[in-house]
Amino acid sequence: MHLTFSDKILKNTLLPFIPRFITPNAVTWFRFITLPFVAYLLWTENYKLGLILFFFSAFSDAIDGALARTRNLVTDWGKTYDPLADKILIGISVVILVTKFINIYLAITIVIIELFLIGGAYYRKHTEGIVIQAEISGKIKMGLQSLGVGAILVSLVFGWPTLIVGATYLLYLSVIFAIISLVVYKSI
Repeated sequence: MHLTFSDKILKNTLLPFIPRFITPNAVTWFRFITLPFVAYLLWTENYKLGLILFFFSAFSDAIDGALARTRNLVTDWGKTYDPLADKILIGISVVILVTKFINIYLAITIVIIELFLIGGAYYRKHTEGIVIQAEISGKIKMGLQSLGVGAILVSLVFGWPTLIVGATYLLYLSVIFAIISLVVYKSI
């Protein structure tokens, strides 16, 4: 199993503190469970708690992948549902925040690309029997999306409006990597 740079860092810092009974799939379930709460907090403009929960939910993506690869616990369920949880988290956050604080066209673009990625993965799994695994372009895309949404939330919590500009650039850059992902994952 190929370990990423972040896997190696997490393996030597945080993962030793995570008990063995906590599986990568349990961490993915945690992310699914947080989704309605993230949506509610962002919708009701409780950005402080929304930022905290969004951070934990988004960071759990790095944790579950690192756990799976370092402890040799990679499953087809995890390969399928981990990225789905990420896409739903980002989709919810983008629909609520980007439409309100940046622009609706960027939000629509991000959501449509994510739907194509989900649809392409579903199609390939059910017609070709291929379970799509995360590639570097998809990981960069998710990282940029998380940083972009996080920057919006930090801007709102701390009153730093210039971070919205940075968030905008991060999210547009994420669209470029999302388009690369569409090609890499053969979703178009």
